[in-house]
Amino acid sequence: MIDSAAAQLHYRRAFLDWLACAVGGWNEPAAAAARAVGGGTTDRVAALATAGHVLDFDDTYGPGLSHISAPTAPAALVVGATTGASIGEVLHAFAAGFEAMAAVAAASHPELYERGWHPTAVTGTIGAATAAAAVFGFDAGRTRVAQQLAVLGAGGLRSAFGTDGKALQVGVASAQGVRGALLAGQGATATDSVEAGFSAAYGGEWAEPGEELAIEQNWIKAFPCCLQTHSAIEAAEAAARLGANAAGSGVVTVHRRSRQAAPLDDVATGLEAKFSIPYTVAFTLLYGAPDVTGFATVDGAARELASRIDVEIDDELGQSEAVLAWRGGSAASPIEIKVDAARGSPEHPLSDEQLATKVRSLAGSRLDGALDEPARPAAEVLALVEGA
Repeated sequence: MIDSAAAQLHYRRAFLDWLACAVGGWNEPAAAAARAVGGGTTDRVAALATAGHVLDFDDTYGPGLSHISAPTAPAALVVGATTGASIGEVLHAFAAGFEAMAAVAAASHPELYERGWHPTAVTGTIGAATAAAAVFGFDAGRTRVAQQLAVLGAGGLRSAFGTDGKALQVGVASAQGVRGALLAGQGATATDSVEAGFSAAYGGEWAEPGEELAIEQNWIKAFPCCLQTHSAIEAAEAAARLGANAAGSGVVTVHRRSRQAAPLDDVATGLEAKFSIPYTVAFTLLYGAPDVTGFATVDGAARELASRIDVEIDDELGQSEAVLAWRGGSAASPIEIKVDAARGSPEHPLSDEQLATKVRSLAGSRLDGALDEPARPAAEVLALVEGA
């Protein structure tokens, strides 16, 4: 199923989206710090993974609430570049890593979240190990060992959200996955007891990919901030069209998982603002939905308006649903807007034109045609990012 034409298109779109995010985030402070640490293979993987995640604009897999491309794509690309693989081979390895990571992320959700883990960083070790193993040409048994060795170093905390640590721990996870594959390739061994230990220690569950492809449930983000703010942003867009403005006040109701992912209210930095439902709603009401430049600083007017926006929890809502109730402004009566899933979701996917616009906004023309020729050396594609 991974090799079907429809599936290949999904993986290609996700990989291109991640590439653009990596170009756009290459010179962010966290990515620059990661590059300064070292230049070995795993160091390059960590730096690239950090760059691809630091804007929080990369794709997200809803059933596991994890960014699957963030650790798997850089592992496949850097290992592919260093071994002389083609971009077609890298994309195949990326697909294998994507499905392996997504299976564990979905099976471990919401337990990882409830225990305070960052699911992307924890399960990303497995995705990266699988992707690297595929590039190396490992059989199923050696791939399993690579996964087991990689997850021994899994970590990452949800408390890092809103800081450089969030992207950096994804970088560490990707590098750890590649390290697990390298160790497996040198003959290191592990047993299935690691998988049982994973469940006991993290609260998650080891799982294998099923018949349904996870890539089909992947979000390509329309906004550069926490996914669990996106439906609230779209609700604010609709409310603004009906007259909601800074003269009023409101309440946003979301599922508990959204509040856990975006727990911040009053924010002091652009990174924190990406994880604030009140701030992103306020910003949208004032200026429209945020783009990458919208989080360069914290806007004073948006911060003041956010102080008049409350967040409530309703677990009867879907994980990605949001309801905005607004009073005041030029609207003749109170406004209530419900959004089931924002654009970019599997229910409301970005069109090819919308994705192309996003890629251009992050990378200019640098990535034009980057994935068009399967035989193209992966090293050439990697250079498009590392030369940004």
